[in-house]
Amino acid sequence: MKAIATATVDSTDRNYTHQIQTRGFDLTADEPVDAGGQGAGPAPYDFILSGLGACAAITLRMYAEHKGWQIGRLHVGLTLLKDHDGNTRIERVLTTDLALSEEIWEGLLRTAEKTPVTLTLRNGAEIVTNRG
Repeated sequence: MKAIATATVDSTDRNYTHQIQTRGFDLTADEPVDAGGQGAGPAPYDFILSGLGACAAITLRMYAEHKGWQIGRLHVGLTLLKDHDGNTRIERVLTTDLALSEEIWEGLLRTAEKTPVTLTLRNGAEIVTNRG
């Protein structure tokens, strides 16, 4: 297998606040204040939605450019829902500031279902944890 992304996460002296480093970027993760955190950064599920949305937006922009389509300013709205049984659903809504044809919308919606992060989340990923 080929590594396509790496990240490190280190604890801080502030309850649930953690520092993340990935590809030279420094990020902060935390829990909201009402969950015992400091609210110093996005929570883990926020990062999942952000990655999914960014992947969709980038992939759809590439697809539109390849097709020669003008799609204007694309907006990807995401919500993660869980029920009492632990079932999870992510709702994703695409909007744009231009009036698009049905052909373009069909292409965008079809492509959104096949973005790399969408497929990874749908198919699951093997997670192996070892002691360092």
